[in-house]
Amino acid sequence: MTGLASLGIAIGAGLAVVGAGLGIARIGGSAVEGISRQPEAAGKIQTAMIIAAALIEGAALFALVIAFLLQGKVAA
Repeated sequence: MTGLASLGIAIGAGLAVVGAGLGIARIGGSAVEGISRQPEAAGKIQTAMIIAAALIEGAALFALVIAFLLQGKVAA
């Protein structure tokens, strides 16, 4: 049972990282598109992009911490 639980935790952590990467990529692409359409709004778009990327990174980090904590419980 420990092997399957560890595999599930590893898959969950991997999905969290992949999801965060895809989310940040989508934000970056949309920001570049928005800046190319309205260059005068670049500062506001960039600020909103950085805030959204930080929130996504925070959620991904939280998921990784939970995965590592669960790994410690399963291994013990």
